[in-house]
Amino acid sequence: MRICIKKLTFKTIIGILEVERTIPQKVCISLTLDYNYDGNYFINYADVCTFIENDMMTSEYKLLEDALESLCQKLKFTYPNIKKMKLKILKPNIVPNAIVGLILEKTF
Repeated sequence: MRICIKKLTFKTIIGILEVERTIPQKVCISLTLDYNYDGNYFINYADVCTFIENDMMTSEYKLLEDALESLCQKLKFTYPNIKKMKLKILKPNIVPNAIVGLILEKTF
């Protein structure tokens, strides 16, 4: 089974610049999760959205790289049936003429 979450958008503290450490900025997160569905066990995508937003708000990551690695590990720990994950974090307002970000893909 594959869960697809696109454009989960909220404001949070993320970045290494002084202004990024004091003023929350908009992030857009997309996630694809492949997991084993056996008729009983399923992953609730609304819970995954809440999990990601809560983690980003409380962790206040400095680097997108750290956020991606940490979220990936935490999601796998919380949902052990995950087999593959693609996680993308975009910062749409940090560069005036582009939307920038990073993508992490993992297979377990």
